Amino acid sequence: MISYPEGAELLWIKFKLGAFLPHLPTKHLLDRETALPAATGKSFWLNGSAWPFPDYENADTFVDRLVHAGMLTYDPVVNAVLQDQLKDMPSRTMRHRFKHATGLTQSHIRQMKRAQHAQALLQHGVSILDTVDEAGYFDQPHLTRSLKQFIGYTPAHIIRLSQPEAFAI
Repeated sequence: MISYPEGAELLWIKFKLGAFLPHLPTKHLLDRETALPAATGKSFWLNGSAWPFPDYENADTFVDRLVHAGMLTYDPVVNAVLQDQLKDMPSRTMRHRFKHATGLTQSHIRQMKRAQHAQALLQHGVSILDTVDEAGYFDQPHLTRSLKQFIGYTPAHIIRLSQPEAFAI
């Protein structure tokens, strides 16, 4: 875990699934923070060039500059695969491009999306057993394991956190 100096400001930019930095291996960026070397107090090094730190007001411009410089790219195969729209591409090529762009397998991402869907159902008051059925889990323990792995909480905990009285002081 990276430690930040007191008073540090953080800005997270979440890219669309399938967007990636081709010069940085995606698999090495998963589930971890990567500190980029500082160029000055207001910029950092990325692929041999100094880039100014973005802020909330210019994050879109920063991303546009990354795309224009070829530092950020998007592989439309990822979305097409998840929508089951690719029938003519060899499966090995499809798997390779998908994993190169995301760092994960199609199966892993589908499991994550299913867990997110189950979380949303639970947060909207759907019962645990109905969520098992609606989200396509085999049984309640399957749902619980999946939510703990991908969301970090059990179904009961998600329900408790989504209840208005959970936020009362």
